[in-house]
Amino acid sequence: MKIRSIILRAAVALSAASALTPADAQQPAAADSAATGKPRVFIDCERCDDDFLREDIAWIDHVRDRAVADVHVLVTAQRTGSGGTEYTANFIGLRQFSGKQDTLSYFSRVAESSDQTRRGISAVLKLGLVRYAARSPVASTLMISGRAEGPGVAALPVRDRWNLWVFRTSARGFFNGEKTSKAGNLFGSVSANRISPAWKTNFGMNINYSENKFTFNDGRKFNNYSRGYGATSLIVKSLGPQWSVGQRASVSSSTFLNQELAARVAPAIEYNFFPYAESTRRQLTLQYSAGLNHFRYEDTTIYNEIRETLGDQALIASLDVKQPWGSVSTSLEAAAFIHDFSKQRLVFFTNLDWRLIKGLSVSLSGNASLIRDQLYIAGGELSDEQVLLRRRQLATSYRYFVSAGLSYSFGSIYSNVVNSRFGGTSGGTVFFF
Repeated sequence: MKIRSIILRAAVALSAASALTPADAQQPAAADSAATGKPRVFIDCERCDDDFLREDIAWIDHVRDRAVADVHVLVTAQRTGSGGTEYTANFIGLRQFSGKQDTLSYFSRVAESSDQTRRGISAVLKLGLVRYAARSPVASTLMISGRAEGPGVAALPVRDRWNLWVFRTSARGFFNGEKTSKAGNLFGSVSANRISPAWKTNFGMNINYSENKFTFNDGRKFNNYSRGYGATSLIVKSLGPQWSVGQRASVSSSTFLNQELAARVAPAIEYNFFPYAESTRRQLTLQYSAGLNHFRYEDTTIYNEIRETLGDQALIASLDVKQPWGSVSTSLEAAAFIHDFSKQRLVFFTNLDWRLIKGLSVSLSGNASLIRDQLYIAGGELSDEQVLLRRRQLATSYRYFVSAGLSYSFGSIYSNVVNSRFGGTSGGTVFFF
């Protein structure tokens, strides 16, 4: 009875609170851009801290859809040579600001904290939005400040004692377990990269080890181990705004693929149908490579080979577009061994996010492969445990993955308010019965 009494009192309290809510809830709806003087801005950024931006840029109306915005800010990101990230903000004027566009960038450093990054992005967004706010009633409430470097001070050329080289090393482990099973994974890597307008150079090495241990009801134990290592290099030379040549090289080992050693060297050439300078917004490339491979297998393959040296070639078409209506990333790869063109592979990948109409968006992601080049498949039969735990790659003629989604939102167009109450979590899922 006491529990029922408490629940009843809580319900009454919630009902009373909800009765007071409409008056407050109507305020944002009434406060449209005409009444507040604030321009409506749709910030389209997947990697931004939305709550922070709402609080830090409070002199605009944050809206949820481009269809009701006065300004659409499309933020794209790409890695820099130093290991940081270049965030490019494209300001697209709509409605009364139609035709007024701008582009600004923020470069984050590799050692930068997430707070420094979000403040840097916010500063760039503020700077770009000033031109729109200056043409709205909110202009009279803004104040601009800055720091002068001093009269007559000229920018000095940058001196880099590392000559643009960036080195990185990492190691991590993953462990979990319960009464009848345990799992662990160790991974380490080192890399050296140098990127300039004329050259792009990447070197990397990695090693991994994983194990799984199981205990069955009858007391039997089963252990599964896998290991692998790899080293890669990429050297690219720019040949103008749309052409480039390069060479890839790799060495790897994988128990899963029955490869004690797999080495490949392949020169390549690439053409971009758009200038590389526009790569943050659009890129359509066609790349051709011809390579030489050497394989040494752990077990004799189904083709009765323990080692072999083969040539191959590959053609890759890739499209990456980020526009106000959404984004699409698609690639099609065709590859074959030169000694036998029937040993081939065709791989298609796509990722699409499309805003159809106000509030309605569709997402599609998937890949599909036609596989005829599994020369590494080991001969002999695999045990049930090996098959279930995927200790070895199994022979297949195809592989696919598809994910699709549709979302629709309606109601208030504003998203200015931040409320973090009851936002804590234990990291797990709590079920109530």
